[in-house]
Amino acid sequence: MRRSEIVVLLWAVLFVSVFPCLPQSTPNRQQQIESHSQQAAKYLKEKNLGLAAAEFRDIVALDPNNVDARANLGVLLFFQGKYAEAIPQLRDALKLQPTLWKIQALLGMGEKRTGDVKVARGDLEEAFPKLQDQKIRIQTGMELIGIYSDSGDLDKAAATVSVLQRMEPTNEIILYASYRIYSDLADQSMLSLAIVAPNSARMHQVMAHELAKQGHTTEAIANYRVALKIDPQVPGLHFELAEMLNNPSMPGSEKEAESEYKKALVVDPSDEKSECRLGDIALQKNDLKEAYRRYARAEQLRPDDAGANLGMGKVLMSMGQPEKAEPFLQRAIDLDPTSAVAHFRLSTVYRETGHTAEAKHEVAEYEKYKEMKEKLRELFHAMRVEPAKKDLDDTDSRQ
Repeated sequence: MRRSEIVVLLWAVLFVSVFPCLPQSTPNRQQQIESHSQQAAKYLKEKNLGLAAAEFRDIVALDPNNVDARANLGVLLFFQGKYAEAIPQLRDALKLQPTLWKIQALLGMGEKRTGDVKVARGDLEEAFPKLQDQKIRIQTGMELIGIYSDSGDLDKAAATVSVLQRMEPTNEIILYASYRIYSDLADQSMLSLAIVAPNSARMHQVMAHELAKQGHTTEAIANYRVALKIDPQVPGLHFELAEMLNNPSMPGSEKEAESEYKKALVVDPSDEKSECRLGDIALQKNDLKEAYRRYARAEQLRPDDAGANLGMGKVLMSMGQPEKAEPFLQRAIDLDPTSAVAHFRLSTVYRETGHTAEAKHEVAEYEKYKEMKEKLRELFHAMRVEPAKKDLDDTDSRQ
């Protein structure tokens, strides 16, 4: 941690008051404590942590029940890397005032660094939900994630990282932790499935999914077919096979893909994604009545799905009803602001209805997100990973 970050966190944790807690203190001792307090403040301002710690140590010697001085001393010792010395001070401060959640969090971090992981976990878990300072809560959560991951308690690690993601959705450290945790969970689940049901439809579905991610389309399709042969009623199987077939790299598979989407709806009539895809197919065939029927049912099943709303907007535009299309396209953007196609379509609606300024804004948004998704496509290509269809679908030519 950089020095400037230390000082920021110190001021977030340190107390202002360091005066004695005991009213019966003699005037002379109180004067000494005030003098040490002033010196400590001076050294902190100068960022001289060692001398500031010495002043707080002198206050503790004069008044052992001074909770502020003990807490401040513990914090300063911690950030000097003197964890073994910091722990008793932090622990004593907590005994004097048990609701010092920042101090309890720091105590847990110190205990973790000295190898007392079990005790550290208890202190961090108790403090984590009660911390108000966002930076300290995130640091505490990350410490807990480390403990959970090391002990194989991935469910708790996932729950904790989920809380942190809601706090800071664009924090790259949290996003990386999330990636590692969920990757480990996926690996753990796949291994367990391979042990308990190695020849099951679900095992072949997992194999197909992993192969598809690596761009091995033919092998993925073969595993989906095996899975369907074992159990054609498994929810999601027909849809996933259809997604593989409904791919520019699989020419001539359009009819089979359409058939698989329909089979998916037989297995699960509430499969809104299959309805959307059938709407796309009908729209490409210029069968506007069928496209409208499919998209309308998808939107009815999932009003909060961006794809269903986008589909309604597209088909209504094709029917020459831009005013009716507008609210669906706006809703699609509200649900997924990164949808390049929704921005493009809405810009067309605004242009056709005479809203020039709004149209220019939507074109700019379209260009921004189109460029962003093209960069994502390049990144996925460099990683030799096949992105999910939903991630990059709206950058293609079928706008």
